[in-house]
Amino acid sequence: MITIALNGESREVPENLTLEALLDWLKLPLDRVAVERNLEIVPRAEWQQTPIVGGDRLEVVHFVGGGSAKSPQQAFRLMSTGTEV
Repeated sequence: MITIALNGESREVPENLTLEALLDWLKLPLDRVAVERNLEIVPRAEWQQTPIVGGDRLEVVHFVGGGSAKSPQQAFRLMSTGTEV
């Protein structure tokens, strides 16, 4: 097991996971989340190749219906800060 920060909380997760495998392990809906890893948004196309390592800081947000964000990055900022960009 390795330790990561997930949404500000320390979590123990299995070693050798990719970002996509971690989201699956956490039972999160892959089609309705955005992920920031170490202060950078990870494009969905890179989830299968992005390794999770000890000390990573992840912020995972869920998309919900409604809203007016024009891009995933804007939606992520809106959901994580509460302010529209």
